[in-house]
Formats: sequence, C-alpha cells, structure tokens
Amino acid sequence: MANEIDDDVMPVFLINGFLEAGKTQFLSFTMDQEYFKTDGKTLLIVCEEGEEEYSDRLLKKNRTAAVFIEDQEKLTPQYLNELEVVYRPERVLIEWNGMWNQDELKLPEDWMIYQQITIIDGSTFELYSQNMKPLLGAMLRRSELVIVNRCDGISDEKLNTYRRSIRAMSRDSEIVMEDQNGEIDLATLEEDLPYDLKAPVIQLKPEDYGIWYIDCMDNPDRYKGKTVEFTAMVLKSSKFPKGVFVPGRMAMTCCEADMTFLGFMCKWQGAEQFKTKDWVKVRAKIGIEYQKDYHGEGPVLYGEMVEPAGEIKDIVQF
Repeated sequence: MANEIDDDVMPVFLINGFLEAGKTQFLSFTMDQEYFKTDGKTLLIVCEEGEEEYSDRLLKKNRTAAVFIEDQEKLTPQYLNELEVVYRPERVLIEWNGMWNQDELKLPEDWMIYQQITIIDGSTFELYSQNMKPLLGAMLRRSELVIVNRCDGISDEKLNTYRRSIRAMSRDSEIVMEDQNGEIDLATLEEDLPYDLKAPVIQLKPEDYGIWYIDCMDNPDRYKGKTVEFTAMVLKSSKFPKGVFVPGRMAMTCCEADMTFLGFMCKWQGAEQFKTKDWVKVRAKIGIEYQKDYHGEGPVLYGEMVEPAGEIKDIVQF
C-alpha cells in the first residue's frame, strides 16, 4: 500500500468512511493480498463495528492483533504508545469511525500516516455530503485514494457531481468508482458541462468556475490548446517569477472553516500592474506544463487579455 517505510517511525495505514461503507471488507481483502504481507506483527485498531467482522482465521494467518475502541477520547497518543509496547507491531492499521472528526486524531510523535484511503458508499454519498460534510471533508482532505463503491443505478450526471465534490475536498487523491461489474472508466461518463467546449472562446459564468476548475484539473488534455474567458481575483507572491500571477476564486470545499483559493498559474507580461485581491477578466489559452505543486504536469494559462473587472461577491461552492 505504500513505499519506503522509515525504520524510525511506526507506519499507520488509515482507512476511513461512514458506517457500512465497506471498510472492513476492504481491509480484510487487502490484508490477505501477497503485496501487503509482512514478516512482523500488525496491530489493527477498529474504531467502529459494522455488520462485517474480521475472521479469527484471517487475523491469525496475517499475525494481526485487533483492538476495538468505542470512545474517541480513549484514542490518545499515550494509549497508542501502550498498545505499541504490548503488541510490538511492525505496522498499524486503523479502521476509522466516520462519526468521529478525523481532524482530532492525535498520534504519537514517532507514528506517521503512510497512506490514507477513504471508502464511500455511492448510494448514500449524497445524504452524507449534505448532512455531514465537515466530517466527510476531514476524512477526504489527506486521502491518497478514494473508492466510491455501490454505484449501480446512479446516473452519469450524479457520478460526475460526486467526483467533483470529492475532488474539491481531496485535490490530490486518485478517485475510483465501482459498480457490480468492477471499476468504472471515468473517462466514459457522459457529462453535460454548462459551457461549450467547442466554442472558439469558452465563456465561463461565475457559477460555472468550480465545475471548470475541477474538470480541468482532472482532464487537462480535454482543455489543452483551448481558450477560456472568466472573471477572477488576483493572487500574487514574491515567489512567483516575473510575468506570472494566479487568477482564481475562493471556494468553500467543505464548510465555512474550510475555504481555499482555486486558480491556475497564468503567464502574462503585464502581471506587475495588478496586485493581490484585484479583480480581473482573463482570456487565456490553456497549456500543460510540469509544476512542482502538481507533482507532475498540470494546467497553465497563457494570457491573451487581462483587464480590470468588477468583484464577484459569491464564493464557489460544491
């Protein structure tokens, strides 16, 4: 599940999601795979018990000790250190309780989350997203992989909406959607975008900015070479090269306490005439370049026109 584990730290693999999302099933399957075998012992910390249970045979076969915790207040660094002394594990697996705020998880100093995976039940995603978004956001924020299962009978339009919502809360994760036939090829999902991709200039309405940003992040090749026009706020930094700024919008990815600025780097020879928080209308061609922040290639804007514009008071929501 992860690479190059440091001998000086206790590697933690954290699997989260709401009740009955399939966490136990996922962990049971993973523990039994050859690529996840280990010579040493494994400590499995289970923070909620659903209908699915870990079999004694599986635990014994994989030299795994399971500890069940019903109260989040008990999950302290001191208690986790005590578990380490008792069980002497080589690694720790945590099945997180989706009703606990993961932002409150405190680990011992020498414990490190090496991989975090979120399991989502596609049939209940909308319900949890509408009613428990802060908890969902806390689980998704640092996830490396998000698996949305039980997607049978869900329309392409809704699956695309779910994907954008997840991407807004978990910008660097790999998103996998599954139905009873296995993994869904996300590239085949039909999407009714609110703007015309074939237009000479793709005009973005203020309410469409978030959809465009997420789709451009996920499918940059779809936009390569196309020209886009939108209104945005300027972000400048002394760390930016000359002739570079970031036009973007503030977005509420989860809740009011979880605001973030969404924008792509824009190369424009007149960038110096604008300052942070100025509002501009941008027309730019979209290219793809290597960027350190992307950990690889990603969208970059080549400005064709940048001019002052009126403020958009509404924030982007997902």
